[in-house]
Amino acid sequence: MRKSKLESYQEILEALSEKLLTIDALSYETNTDCALLRQRLNFLMKNGLVAERTSRRKTQFAVLERGGAVLKALTVQKQLEKVKETIIATDETAQIMPIASRRHFETE
Repeated sequence: MRKSKLESYQEILEALSEKLLTIDALSYETNTDCALLRQRLNFLMKNGLVAERTSRRKTQFAVLERGGAVLKALTVQKQLEKVKETIIATDETAQIMPIASRRHFETE
């Protein structure tokens, strides 16, 4: 299944939060085509989340402070979604259990 733009942005920010990466290394880390990755990076740079740094004929990308804050927010949101899914699954199980136990007592 194809990643959404938001998932792609989050994956790029996560990879860059660990270390500076070239476009090739970032492409490998995120398993994203270089042309598409360049578009995503341009968006992130335009919005002040990522910076392009050139040194010794090497261009690398880094997460800016604002990008780190966005990454934290996205990570928290992802964790809350998991908690929500767990609560829903637990609630559904709790609703099924009384029905199953009533049926067990009705047959005896």
